[in-house]
Amino acid sequence: MKTENVIQEKSYAFAIRIVKLYRYLTEKKSEYVLSKQVLRSGTSIGANIEEGIGGQSQKDFFAKLNIAYKEARETHYWLRILRDTGYLSAKESAAILSNCDEILKIIGSIIKTMKMKLKS
Repeated sequence: MKTENVIQEKSYAFAIRIVKLYRYLTEKKSEYVLSKQVLRSGTSIGANIEEGIGGQSQKDFFAKLNIAYKEARETHYWLRILRDTGYLSAKESAAILSNCDEILKIIGSIIKTMKMKLKS
């Protein structure tokens, strides 16, 4: 029986949204630079979480989670840039920014818990 891993599932679903956003930005808005940045960082979140899950140790998992957190922060930045430069409307960006915020909170919470576990 597979146990549910919320951050694994949410980061995967987020990566799918990012790929679709990239397709939209390149095909409909002819935007290739910022969209490539958000594609790279947005899909990297889940990739690092997956790597961490398959890691050798708790410290390895912790390190990958920290990278995923940094990638989520970067993605949040690019999404705000896309919104504030008019490539995405406030309405278009609201849900995906909310998803990104949720991922940041979950990863941040896991990191906080792990810090305490690794100290003891």
